[in-house]
Amino acid sequence: MTAEIVSRVIRNHALEHATINVLSQNHKKFSAQGNSTPWGFHLNIFGPVSDEDVAAAVDEAHTRLNQGEHKLALHPNCGTVLLTTATMATLAAQTTFSLERRRQNSPKVSLGVLLGALPAAILAVTVALIASKPVGMAIQERFTVDPELGDLQVIQVKRVSPSPITRLFQFLLGQSKNKEVNAFKVTTQG
Repeated sequence: MTAEIVSRVIRNHALEHATINVLSQNHKKFSAQGNSTPWGFHLNIFGPVSDEDVAAAVDEAHTRLNQGEHKLALHPNCGTVLLTTATMATLAAQTTFSLERRRQNSPKVSLGVLLGALPAAILAVTVALIASKPVGMAIQERFTVDPELGDLQVIQVKRVSPSPITRLFQFLLGQSKNKEVNAFKVTTQG
């Protein structure tokens, strides 16, 4: 049962990304954010994209994935990539500070340890930031999306009211409060 739920989430995640990628090919002035579930995905569109365009993009994404365009399921701004970046940068900084503390034989982190480690920490975090995107994309491709949709079918694409989470993403993405926000619920089965 758990494997079936995970399979549905990662197939819906692939369809979510493919939908955003199709929309990006046809529209230039919008941002999108999505969340996948076993029952489909929620899609928040910040900018002028019509309901018909969203429904058409879901349909086209589904068709293209089923025709073998598996790279369409990958997106560089996926939470998997962002989480990989945050993790790698944090580990790089923590490791650098720990090594400096050990080098100075200091039982705790002091101002001297922090100042001594700062140049190396900046370099380590920079390397981690550069490396994190391809690593995050590889993790996404291997573990968090499955472009082999199998029997997954789209049941409904429905406009819904933007949630407080949608408004939070609007703020975090730096989108103007005056910019059009449309939220959609895409229901799938299979």
